[in-house]
Amino acid sequence: MQTSFTLAQLADPNVAESEKILRTCVHCGFCTATCPTYVLLGDELDSPRGRIYLIKDMLERSAPATREVVTHIDRCLSCLSCMTTCPSGVHYMHLVDHARVHIERTYRRPPVNRMLRAVLAAVLPHNRRFRAALTLARLAKPLAPLLAAIGLKPVAAMLRLAPARLPAPGMATGHVFPAEGRRKGRVALMAGCVTPVIGPSVNDAAIRVLTRHGIEVVLPEGQGCCGGIVHHMGREHDALSAVRRNVDAWLAEADGEGLDAIVTTASGCGTTVKDYGFMLRSDPAYAAKARRVSALAKDICEYLARLDVRAPASAPGIVTAYHAACSLQHGQKITREPKELLSRAGFVVKDVPEGHLCCGSAGTYNILEDDIAKRLRARKVANIEKVKPDVVAAGNIGCITQIAAGTAIPVVHPVELVDWATGGPQPAALSRTTRTAAAARTAEAAL
Repeated sequence: MQTSFTLAQLADPNVAESEKILRTCVHCGFCTATCPTYVLLGDELDSPRGRIYLIKDMLERSAPATREVVTHIDRCLSCLSCMTTCPSGVHYMHLVDHARVHIERTYRRPPVNRMLRAVLAAVLPHNRRFRAALTLARLAKPLAPLLAAIGLKPVAAMLRLAPARLPAPGMATGHVFPAEGRRKGRVALMAGCVTPVIGPSVNDAAIRVLTRHGIEVVLPEGQGCCGGIVHHMGREHDALSAVRRNVDAWLAEADGEGLDAIVTTASGCGTTVKDYGFMLRSDPAYAAKARRVSALAKDICEYLARLDVRAPASAPGIVTAYHAACSLQHGQKITREPKELLSRAGFVVKDVPEGHLCCGSAGTYNILEDDIAKRLRARKVANIEKVKPDVVAAGNIGCITQIAAGTAIPVVHPVELVDWATGGPQPAALSRTTRTAAAARTAEAAL
C-alpha cells in the first residue's frame, strides 16, 4: 500500500511503525473471509482491509478521529484472525493498537460511553474493586432488561455477565508452592485480574499440575493486570504503567531464585505479555527488561507440553469440544499443544466448526459491543453443540464466561481437565452425570 507520510510525521516512532505495517498490505482481501465482523455485517469498513484504509487516512492527515472511524475501529474484536490469514504478514495488531491510542487522544466520546469506559478501566484491572463491583452487579441483575430498554445496553450486558455467585477469592501474591519430589523447574504464575475473581479454580489447577510434575510455582509480589484491558481502550499511559510494574515484579524473581518461565492461564494476558518487548521498545530504562519478560512468557498449555505429563490410571473418555481462544491461536500461534495435552490425559477431543471465528468475548467487547458479541456467541454455541460434547475446554477466562452464558454445557479451562485426569479434583462445573454419560458411551462402544 502506498503511503504519503511527511518526514516530520515519520520522526514519531509509532507513526513510522504504522507506516511500515501499512506498506506491507497489498489489498488482497483474504482477511475479509475470516474477519468475524465482516462475516456478520458484510460491510467493507468492518473488515481489516477497510479499517486499514480508515487508519491510514486518519494518521496521514494527523486528523482527529471521526465518529465513523471510531465506530468501525470499536467494532474490531482484535481477534487477530486476519493476521493468521494474511499472506503478506501485515501486523494488524500493532496498527489497530496505535489507532486506538490516537482515538483516545483526539476523540471525545458521548458522555455515557466515556463514563462506562472510565469505570471499566478503573475497576476490571484491580481484584478488590472488581470483586466489589460484581457483588453489587449481582444485586442489580433484575434491572438489566429495564436498562437495556432505556438505551443502556452496555450496562445491561455487564449485569447479565456477572456470575450468580462468586467463588472464594484466589490465592494472594507472594506465595511459593514447592514442587512435589525433586524440583525440575521454577516458574512465576501470572494470577491476572479477572481470573482470581471469577475463575480462581483455573490458577489453583495450574498450580497443582505444575507442582505435581516437579515445578515450583511462585506468585510474585507486586504483579497485577497485564495491562491488556486498558491497552485495548487506547489508554497508553495506564497500560505501560501496568507493564513496567509487572516487568519489575517478574525480573526480581528471575534475578533472585531464577525463573524458567512466566506462565499465564489467560491467553489474552499471554498475548499481551509476549508483546511487552514491543510495547516498551522506546523506553531506554525498560526496553531490554521487557524483551526478557516476553521471552520468558509461556501459556500454561505451551509450558505443560514440554513436561512429561503423567498419563491417568483410567482415561476419563469424556468428549471435549476444544474452543481455540483467538488470543491463543491467532495471537500466540498455539494450536496443537492444548489438544494434545487433553488427548494424552484421556479426553476425546473434538474440533469446533468455524473454530477460527471469535466467540465475542474479546476483553470488554461483550460489554461495549453487546449486539455483535451476542450474535457471535450464538454462532459459536451452535457450532459447539454440533459436536455433542460433554464439556467445552477454552484457554481464556473471557471465552469461558462468554460461552457459558449461552449454553448449559459446562465450560472449563484445559488445565482444569488435565489436573482432574492426573489426580486433582473434578472441576466444579462438571456434574456427575457428565462422567456417567461418558462411561455409558464407552460401555456401549465396547458391545
